[in-house]
Amino acid sequence: MTGTALRDCLRLARTDGIGPVAFRRLMARYSGPAEAIAALPGMARAGGRAQPLTVTPPDIADREIARLHKLGGRFITLGDPDYPPLLALLDDAPPILAVLGDPALLSARKCVALVGSRNASINAQRMAESLGAELAEAGFAVVSGLARGVDGAAHEGALRTGVTVAAVAGGIDMPYPPEHTDLQRRIAQSGAVVAEAPLGTAPLARHFPRRNRVIAGLSLGVVVVEAALRSGSLITARLATEAGREVFAVPGSPLDPRARGANDLIREGAHLTEGLADILANLPDHPSREGLSRNPLFSRGDAPGLSAPPDLPPDPGLSAAETGQAREKLLDALSPAPTDVDDLIRRCQLPAPAVMAALLDLEIAGRIESLPGNRVARLA
Repeated sequence: MTGTALRDCLRLARTDGIGPVAFRRLMARYSGPAEAIAALPGMARAGGRAQPLTVTPPDIADREIARLHKLGGRFITLGDPDYPPLLALLDDAPPILAVLGDPALLSARKCVALVGSRNASINAQRMAESLGAELAEAGFAVVSGLARGVDGAAHEGALRTGVTVAAVAGGIDMPYPPEHTDLQRRIAQSGAVVAEAPLGTAPLARHFPRRNRVIAGLSLGVVVVEAALRSGSLITARLATEAGREVFAVPGSPLDPRARGANDLIREGAHLTEGLADILANLPDHPSREGLSRNPLFSRGDAPGLSAPPDLPPDPGLSAAETGQAREKLLDALSPAPTDVDDLIRRCQLPAPAVMAALLDLEIAGRIESLPGNRVARLA
């Protein structure tokens, strides 16, 4: 996608309150991003937003596109031919990704993720480097998060024999940690670096779980080389399981607390992994869960080939009074605990189109949050 359509997609994705799920639902209802942007203020008011909704201005989006182009990168949007097909299956797939390197690699290669501890042991780093090299030599793209320890070792190993993909938590122009600036450059030269966050975004703690879902979503399987009981690597493993991907874990010494998370994964059913053969023997060709279909995102617009969830009709065909009554009933029924949308429909005894239209208005207004798995939660 190029030109005005790309700018409008970026504006919509960068607007506060528009998460990945809301983005896809807006694209299912409207014929393009420009039409969705035009509808946002009215939807926010209908949903009860107290302050006016500020949409990202065109000049800010244009500057971000120009800055990425100057770095030698480009944006890919959900449904572009180069958008990673496995990532597109996630309920909350990023609407837009910044890419340095070869975007086609993300859809042309099968990917396996290698993740683990930042303060990794020497043995864990050796194992990650060895597995990275063997996977890359076998034709896989090795995905990791560019962090210290296991991530860096996995990237280095893969660079020796093939290609690797780095998913970063901050802006693609903000290499982190700083000592991996040259590693990011080398990855971009032969593989790809991807980021969901806007350019200039410093990598903060809250960004890493979102980065972890990208790592899991890109990959057929996730290999945990070393991880403590409370670590981001276990979040990646959980997200991989939820997305129907295979989880592998390298066993470690019970005397090393850095190995307890990986050992627990094996107890819970992860594939015990001592080498490449263990991965190849258990890696499927496709995820075990179908996820979302890749139907046209712009249902009747001028950007064919993009994907959308099937859960929101383009036009619910309801009166303002009907939608307003649905909003109030849904708000009363919701709490901060995630609730399944199908349960809401049954318990509130409302037509599905009314529920979906009301939920979208409430999300744009900042009163609820849509979550993966067709769930919603009320915000404070």
